[in-house]
Amino acid sequence: MYTASLNNQSLTIDFAPDGPTLNGEPFVWDLAKLSDRTFHIIHQNRSYNAEVLDLNAAEKTVSLKINGHTHQVQLKDRFDLLLEKMGMNNVASAKVNNLKAPMPGLIVGIPVQVGDVVAKGDSMLILEAMKMENLLKASGDGTVKTIHIAKGDRVEKGQVLIEFA
Repeated sequence: MYTASLNNQSLTIDFAPDGPTLNGEPFVWDLAKLSDRTFHIIHQNRSYNAEVLDLNAAEKTVSLKINGHTHQVQLKDRFDLLLEKMGMNNVASAKVNNLKAPMPGLIVGIPVQVGDVVAKGDSMLILEAMKMENLLKASGDGTVKTIHIAKGDRVEKGQVLIEFA
């Protein structure tokens, strides 16, 4: 299940085995891909031309042009919703001076090294928690100053994992 914010309106989207639903109602459409970024959609006997203008996977935002009108969409997947429910939805928006563990877990990968320059959205480490691998990303630009953990370490919520210069 996903939630999407479209023009300040919140929508619930679910991709069930019997077809997608929008706010709990079946969503019936005919979608034809015209190119990598353009589509033709028929929904409720109306025709729509859609173009993906920008897709930012790190921030989970999509800019769409539908029949000449531009729409900004902010998506949240089940992990975002779980973090929000647990009160940890602001973890990723903290100032970039260190990266802290959002939950207890096991470090299973660290793709960065001391001295690496990272940009917002870059992968910093992989934390296994609740039988799921969580990719922690940089919330802003910076340079890795210190890595306080190693692959295989167990960490606690709030523990500083990586410091930035």
